[in-house]
Amino acid sequence: MFDFFLNVIGRDMGIDLGTANTLVYVKSKGIVLEEPSIVAIDKNKKRILAVGTEAKRMVGRTPGNIIAVRPLKDGVIADFETTEKMLRYFIQTVHKNVAFARPRIVICVPSGITPVEKKAVIEATEQAGARAAYIIEEPLAAAIGANLPIDEPTGSMIVDIGGGTSEVAVISLGGIVVSQSLRIGGDEMDEAIVYYLKKDHNLLVGERTSERVKMEIGSAFPLENEEKMEINGRDLVTGLPKTIIITSQQIRKALEKPVADIVNSIVEVLDGTPPELSSDIMKRGIVLAGGGSLLKGLSERISRETHVPVYMAEDPLAAVAIGAGKCVEDFATLKKYLRFSAQ
Repeated sequence: MFDFFLNVIGRDMGIDLGTANTLVYVKSKGIVLEEPSIVAIDKNKKRILAVGTEAKRMVGRTPGNIIAVRPLKDGVIADFETTEKMLRYFIQTVHKNVAFARPRIVICVPSGITPVEKKAVIEATEQAGARAAYIIEEPLAAAIGANLPIDEPTGSMIVDIGGGTSEVAVISLGGIVVSQSLRIGGDEMDEAIVYYLKKDHNLLVGERTSERVKMEIGSAFPLENEEKMEINGRDLVTGLPKTIIITSQQIRKALEKPVADIVNSIVEVLDGTPPELSSDIMKRGIVLAGGGSLLKGLSERISRETHVPVYMAEDPLAAVAIGAGKCVEDFATLKKYLRFSAQ
């Protein structure tokens, strides 16, 4: 009977609403959905054709009347109406057999966003079908998801590198002591590769190609075995298709600015950390989370420049969603981490 009641009102959900991907955690079930934060829209009929993976397949391949858009930019809502429809689609996908599911939802936001941006996230979540919406800052969610002892009087440092933002935070006694939120992440790295190929090779490539290049041969630190890759694009001089071979050294050079900005932010946060907490971080190390943290050699680069050991979260891609999920699993205990709740 209780399960039936839960299914009718909708099970509580934790959502990592990312610029690049959205992950949904459902109470008692774990992560049940991971989809790109992309929506394909028919401009003429003003209707949504596809959401998530299906929409991503259309990127760069649509006719003039269809556009594939990302409704979030730099971790915040850029297109309110489309975000609300995307969220509604994800909520209904999870609650397949329930037409009017109205779950409680904990949704993650970057720590550096404004009160207006936070309000927009809450409103979009409520209009998408939540009976109550709560937000949690991404560094806290990532730290909870990475099993860091954030309630203890010791310093824990988390670096969460997502698609649109990078969050650097030192946490102690359940709160953020020092933090920085950069509007730099995996998307910025993809754009840096596109710019480099255009400038140095007169080659125009799409965002899917640049993302593949980053994942396959991108790096932040010299590799033991440097790699090569063949890529296709359009020659900017002739306008014809063109194939070139690029090396991991070239892509490392292309990625230098966004990587350096993230590393400098980590150094600045460490510099502003109280000495006692700095001592804890030296012993415990820095924990990396988020898809951007999977860039080859990034942990070595951070460790070399900070002189602090660096570790990867157990599940870096899902750490933020798992943290939000733990809040819905134990709402009474972890409610203290939720901010700007609306009911």
